Amino acid sequence: MSVVDLIPRTDGINFGDLPEEIDALLQRGVAAYRLEPERADALFREALAIAPTELPIHFCLYKIQTYRGCLDEALEAAAAGLREAAAQAGWESDWRLWRAPTPLPEGAGRFALYTLKALAFIHLRRDERDHAEELLAALSQLDPAGSVGWPVVAVLAEGCIDR
Repeated sequence: MSVVDLIPRTDGINFGDLPEEIDALLQRGVAAYRLEPERADALFREALAIAPTELPIHFCLYKIQTYRGCLDEALEAAAAGLREAAAQAGWESDWRLWRAPTPLPEGAGRFALYTLKALAFIHLRRDERDHAEELLAALSQLDPAGSVGWPVVAVLAEGCIDR
């Protein structure tokens, strides 16, 4: 038993319509994140092994790895999530071939765009500014209104460049 198991349960995070077993693993991983990040990672990976097509699992993995500064793992998890989201949306596997969707999609398409933003942030943190800027340029075309939040990463990128 982990110390996190002793923390009283709350309503948790709404990850959407997930199988109960997967939702429980994600909720436990979120609860474990601050005190036991390695355990959280293991719970998220267990969920991914059971249900590799569930996009919220990919999100949890790349978020925790980014927060922990494990940027190689974050990049790998985000890239896997992007591939899965693109496949589910019926889009090309190469984001460079995507065209601006009208209207902005929900579901897997939105997740794919959000994950492009996450990849830009991860590349920026890895000091790979050219790649981050390429992703941000694509997002400016795919999501001109900035609905998935990419303008925040663009501002961070500008700050890094101006240093």
